[in-house]
Amino acid sequence: MSWEHWWVRVTVIGVGRLGEALVAGLCRAGMPADSITVIGRSVERTFEVAHRHGVRVADLRDLPDECDVLVVAVKPQQIEGVLTGLGSALHGSTIRPIVLSVVAGVATDRIEQFLPSVVPVIRAMPNTPMTVGAAITAIAPGAAATEHDLRLVESVLGSVGEVLRVSEDQLDAVTAVSGSGPAYVFLVAEMMIDAAMSLGLDRVTADRLVIGTLAGSSAMLGVGDVDPVELRAAVTSPAGTTAAALEVFERSAIRRTFQQALTVARDRSLELSGMMRPPLERISADQN
Repeated sequence: MSWEHWWVRVTVIGVGRLGEALVAGLCRAGMPADSITVIGRSVERTFEVAHRHGVRVADLRDLPDECDVLVVAVKPQQIEGVLTGLGSALHGSTIRPIVLSVVAGVATDRIEQFLPSVVPVIRAMPNTPMTVGAAITAIAPGAAATEHDLRLVESVLGSVGEVLRVSEDQLDAVTAVSGSGPAYVFLVAEMMIDAAMSLGLDRVTADRLVIGTLAGSSAMLGVGDVDPVELRAAVTSPAGTTAAALEVFERSAIRRTFQQALTVARDRSLELSGMMRPPLERISADQN
């Protein structure tokens, strides 16, 4: 997708994997590099990311004068310190960017307590396929976010994949399903490659077969409204090789394992949310 909203200026706080994935995705989509700024804890890492993608560098204490969307992409354990600094910077500034948080488990009302009341907050859960323009991202607005704010964020995130709106109380489940989801797929690939090699295939051949199978199967899932149950049934001949393999999966309670895994991921997101409880008096919403 070519970048149509060339006038949007994006600043990303956090240059870890997710933060860089967003920067890389925006650049890949055609957003001008001089419209993107990165801010990070490690000077070396920040300049490394900036050099790799040709984007600008700033400091949390000296935010860019022109910033439309300010993405917070740090670890949950780091966000309180970042928001404290960000709140101080915004209270002393005339800029009023949309604060877009991609931090798992931290609710919009917690973020808003650190910021001027006029600053809109939107919470999002993207995933790493944004680096290849294939992300799926769910967003939910905070108290001050308007329809215009949501559309602007959708235009930014839409350049790196698909965007859908959900209620904020669904975002912990979204985190478990699509936020962490790529890791589940990569684990399946890893296990299939190991199993293929145990059957006598060399690593190169196993890699090509498994990765090609997963990529092709994913492409089939994305065509039309075909149900995965129907696709699976179409591959499964009675008493055939596929049926024999699927029977082993079912006997191993793989469905229950997936349910347990996603539930644990959802609960961890909720747990992280409980860890982030700044006192209301830290920054008054009236200090604009």
